Amino acid sequence: MSSDRREMTVVGDGTVGGGVTPPVKAAAEVTVMPDLRLRPNPNNEHRPDNYDDLQLEFSPCIFSSLERYLPLNMLSSNRDDKAKFMSGIILKYLPREERARAKRHMEYKQKIISNYQPLHKELYTLDPTFFFVPSFLKAINEERLRDKKIEKKATSLKSIISEPSPGVLVFDMLQPKFCEMMLSEVENFRKWVKEIKFRIVRPNTMSNYGAVLDDFGLDSMLESIREDFIRPISEELFPDVCGSTLDSHHGFVVEYGKDRDADLGFHVDDSEVTLNVCLGKEFVGGELYFRGTRCEKHVNTDTKSETTISSSKQETFDYCHKPGQAVLHRGRHRHGARATTSGHRVNMILWCRSSAFREIKTYQKEFPDWCGQCLREKKERQRQTLAARKKELIRLEREAEEV
Repeated sequence: MSSDRREMTVVGDGTVGGGVTPPVKAAAEVTVMPDLRLRPNPNNEHRPDNYDDLQLEFSPCIFSSLERYLPLNMLSSNRDDKAKFMSGIILKYLPREERARAKRHMEYKQKIISNYQPLHKELYTLDPTFFFVPSFLKAINEERLRDKKIEKKATSLKSIISEPSPGVLVFDMLQPKFCEMMLSEVENFRKWVKEIKFRIVRPNTMSNYGAVLDDFGLDSMLESIREDFIRPISEELFPDVCGSTLDSHHGFVVEYGKDRDADLGFHVDDSEVTLNVCLGKEFVGGELYFRGTRCEKHVNTDTKSETTISSSKQETFDYCHKPGQAVLHRGRHRHGARATTSGHRVNMILWCRSSAFREIKTYQKEFPDWCGQCLREKKERQRQTLAARKKELIRLEREAEEV
């Protein structure tokens, strides 16, 4: 992998054990039917039910998102039966001990919300004109109005988004005033935690500083960002990881610099799509480095450099943070952050997840082409097959000439 080769770490969210979603084999630990399966492709003509009024163990939007993937014979079932079926699907990834841990975390979160006094209450409800720069807001609004049957979709989005490396999207997103206010809110929360000597859950298993934004009441605001602003982009530009069905998230801030974390090791995220926005402050260093997208099987394979593949598809890319500017990438895109050598850098991260993608990929025989190594192996098999056919044709031609 060149100088960046090292063992991958899959970062968990710290809320239900700090690891990746348990594999399907963990389903034996809960009482579910073994034949629960979703369709590999959504029924886009079906209008899902609304589950907001039901007492469910998981977010209602997850059920609405999954419903389009239900088997045909389930689509006409009543809402309770569909919810039960989909709960069984979800529970395959959340064994009993994980559910108990999640319950304890919910109690912990409620304790924070009941006692913490927000500094800027306006941050807790999404105000698009205050949060986002005009160019970003205009492109998203135009995309909402666009007739999906028109060819050349996502023109509005592509006008504000650059893709300096395959799968790495960069665009201006947050207003400077919002960034300043979020920084002061995070600092206020940090001081409150220190004053009352309250031990908080850190964002993930690799971060010793920072905070989970969902834990002190910003979850509804982040859900709106995910649903109304990130999902439209992901639907158009990350369809291979079910970008249209993002239905949950883990939102947090990370802090780097003196008396904070220095850097971030080489890893992949526990997400389908990751939003990373720099809030500030003044800093030197801290560049993000990307080294290609990989499935679980190939997460530690070599990075293909510019000398081995075309520059348009090279996997080596470094990005320098700019306050207010967002980076959007697949969660399986391997990356890390170099040391922040001076100053103080704070980034807001939103891991966006799709229940549909996590279920469907468990019974896919092969990973799709977004994995760089899978794609190369597929092309190599095709090359070998063509070479073998050509060799066989030459042999047959020679035999025919001899006759």
